[in-house]
Amino acid sequence: MAFGNAAASAPDASDGKSLADAQPLSDGSPDATGFRQTGRASWYGRFFHGRKTANGERYNMHALTAAHRTLPLGSYVRVTNPSTDRSVIVRINDRGPFARGRIIDLSMAAAHALGMQRAGTASVKIEGLTEQQAKAERAEMLASASNSDDNK
Repeated sequence: MAFGNAAASAPDASDGKSLADAQPLSDGSPDATGFRQTGRASWYGRFFHGRKTANGERYNMHALTAAHRTLPLGSYVRVTNPSTDRSVIVRINDRGPFARGRIIDLSMAAAHALGMQRAGTASVKIEGLTEQQAKAERAEMLASASNSDDNK
């Protein structure tokens, strides 16, 4: 059989499985679990708004995203500001930061969530998450925010 002809590309039915039984290779985003880092975070906003990021999408300063030098694009992390005990879940969609001494560049929305927008930088702790963990924590965060709004 030659590569590329119909016989060569037909599924092998000898094991009793068909392509319909195939499982996805992943859940759609890279797994960053086990990743831990502490250091200084900064944020970027209006000047970069609408420009292309490293993964090809347009930067949205109102989205919960971040730039990191080495984490896989599309992975999720929890960023915590220990001085305020506030945390936010962000998706890595860009490369950076390129300023010395910084470990992550946050979107304006993420910086606001951590209470570091005015200061410009803050000490943070980064923890890698799976996509499922990130979605569950974001849903929990939104639910608790809407409950606190209802109590006002």
